[in-house]
Amino acid sequence: MNSNWSLPENDPWSTPFAESLLHHLEIRKGDHVLDIASGGGIPAFYLADQVGPEGSVLAVDIHQSQVLRSRSVQGKQLPWLRFEVGDMRFLPDDLPKFDRITGNLSFMFFRPNRFEALQNLLRFLKPGGQIVLTFPSLGTFDSLWNCVENEMTARNLNEEKNALNEYIYERPSASHAEKWLQELGMEKVMVSEHPLEIPTGPGREFLEHPLLRGGFLDDVYECFQDQELANDFMKFISENISRFTPLYAIRCAMCGWKPV
Repeated sequence: MNSNWSLPENDPWSTPFAESLLHHLEIRKGDHVLDIASGGGIPAFYLADQVGPEGSVLAVDIHQSQVLRSRSVQGKQLPWLRFEVGDMRFLPDDLPKFDRITGNLSFMFFRPNRFEALQNLLRFLKPGGQIVLTFPSLGTFDSLWNCVENEMTARNLNEEKNALNEYIYERPSASHAEKWLQELGMEKVMVSEHPLEIPTGPGREFLEHPLLRGGFLDDVYECFQDQELANDFMKFISENISRFTPLYAIRCAMCGWKPV
């Protein structure tokens, strides 16, 4: 479908994942959509344009700043699109049921009880409805994590290494997603993975990379009690990026249909 609200071409993270989501999503005029972890509105604006005024999109995000920013972009356009503050893991029982549930870069935020959160979310899907969620799956930036782990080993940073491993093994995988959708009785379950290269340079370009620093590098820093040590460690890592580049995220899209 053509859209007056195309996915932004200058977004190196949300847009590629949203493209994976839309590849699986079967959207129709008049559909009622729940979009969770809606962030800056990728792909909520696109979805609202697709369903038209006969449908609706409720876009929910836990961060009020994201919701206010999206409302500011929206203005008085697409009045059947609503941005609201809410936690996708604890949605109110009086929400209506939806034809489609979407969530771009959402599934990793279901922690720590992802199965239960997914089960709760499916309560709001109509029989015959479709759910499509995307997330960076297990394997994302593994070359970086391996480099960090090896350097921690070389420096006898055992506590930091244990904390890093806890983070890595907690990440969701495509097989987890497929298994849980099947256990919850979904039909036509499909899970796909596609690599996405994230370019970066050494030094400050790496350490201040807006995508990497927005969650992934921060997870390494959080492994350290001593932040001065963390800064020195990461500065050393950043000086020789050839050890872990090219750097790949694994785009995972999971979808299923609720039985009629």
